[in-house]
Amino acid sequence: MEEQYILELRGISKQFPGVQALTDVSVQVRKGTVHAFVGENGAGKSTLMNILCGQVIPDCGEIWVDGKPAEIRCPDDAAGLGISMLHQELNVVPEMTVADNIFLGREVCGPLGITRGRSMRQRAGELLQEAGLTVEPTREMGKLPISQQQMIEIAKVLAFKARIIIMDEPTSSISERESEELLERINQLKRDGITVIYISHRLEELSVIADDITVLRDGQKIVTCPADGLTRDKLIELMVGRKLENIYPEFHREPGSVIFEVENLTGESFRDVSFQVRQGEILGVAGLVGAGRTEVAEAIFGLAPLLAGKMTLNGKQITVKNPRSAIDQGIALLSEDRRTSGLVGLRSIRENISLPNLKQFAPRVLLRMRKEAEAAMTLFRQLRIKAGGLQTDVANLSGGNQQKVAFAKWLESGPSLFIADEPTRGVDVGAKFEIYTLLCKLAEERKAAVMISSDLPELLGICDRILVMSDGQVTGELDRAEATQERVMALATKLVQ
Repeated sequence: MEEQYILELRGISKQFPGVQALTDVSVQVRKGTVHAFVGENGAGKSTLMNILCGQVIPDCGEIWVDGKPAEIRCPDDAAGLGISMLHQELNVVPEMTVADNIFLGREVCGPLGITRGRSMRQRAGELLQEAGLTVEPTREMGKLPISQQQMIEIAKVLAFKARIIIMDEPTSSISERESEELLERINQLKRDGITVIYISHRLEELSVIADDITVLRDGQKIVTCPADGLTRDKLIELMVGRKLENIYPEFHREPGSVIFEVENLTGESFRDVSFQVRQGEILGVAGLVGAGRTEVAEAIFGLAPLLAGKMTLNGKQITVKNPRSAIDQGIALLSEDRRTSGLVGLRSIRENISLPNLKQFAPRVLLRMRKEAEAAMTLFRQLRIKAGGLQTDVANLSGGNQQKVAFAKWLESGPSLFIADEPTRGVDVGAKFEIYTLLCKLAEERKAAVMISSDLPELLGICDRILVMSDGQVTGELDRAEATQERVMALATKLVQ
């Protein structure tokens, strides 16, 4: 008897300006399974998922649900078929409350169409409690950390009983413990007969939850096969089209004198933070969600006020009043959330790269566009950004290529101190290596780099020292030779003094 598939994609193709995102992709998904889609950034995974949830209309091809052709032209069509999606880039309204975000588009209304706020807040509280979250439903969404916003979005998707749930990088911004809880929740969904389509660059997760894996490369399907038949090395080879010998670049650095130093920095969510960054060094910053790592970086860059402490850069004490002041003094911050604070999606690659550097391209009044384009093209080629050209809007790029554009704009500014906050979040294994190489190159150029990451293996793989934070304070510092995952976690959880 022929197996009944809950979902079939037949010959799906999609082209954006200057980019062929998908070419003749056909995939069959079994009911009650976890079907993983993997591939490098730009492989077409997110485009395919956006087609499934009605946000993008394919140029050609068919979608079949429960053995019948289905027409999905908008998100309501997808919802009507029981398809729900958790996006990699959070779709939240920062100014609205947590409860309003959870019920956005599904508001509970009375007979006159008036929203029943009390009922929504009460139900939102129940959903948050079920997800193990202690957030008040009345909190403003934009005032929560990215990790908590991600967990709320996960709770929202799981709350509305969809038959097919698409998860695009759901663990990219949450802690290891939260990731484990989510993976167990996904296994429970599978046991309940729910089908999960799962996208992740964390290949170790797939061995825990995936039944089948489809590999995409350059917009084409390479293979679909059972998950237990693929080793990690074989999977990487299928994704990148070649064997990837090393995960981290080899380096031999001799850090020099201190470039940047902070003493007793205190802000609204951290206190008495002190550390140094030396010439030709990458300093890693580790800690659990809520440790205060991002808040310290934002205060250094002038995005948040400092209540006390002092900063010294290149031997001079500095005062940073705002981001423009930080840039002028040689500080760059690659932000954690590239979509909302790192890039302007509706502007071109060229404009994004030159945005913080306009003084060098417009020293007086007029913008020297030829000089601007030449500088942008140099970085476009150097970072191997996959796009139709410099005029491509950043919103049309994959997550990994967006991250490369964010890197490019700060490289163009020529900073003495480069702070990278979660630089490999939602980035594939090949692009990760390129990002590690960029950070190592900055160190080789005798600049100072700070890398904030929740991925302990990558901190151990490329950093010279690791600073560990917990509850807004520095709990320890480890040299590369003595750092292990166990020692870092012990400091992050205050199990050692």
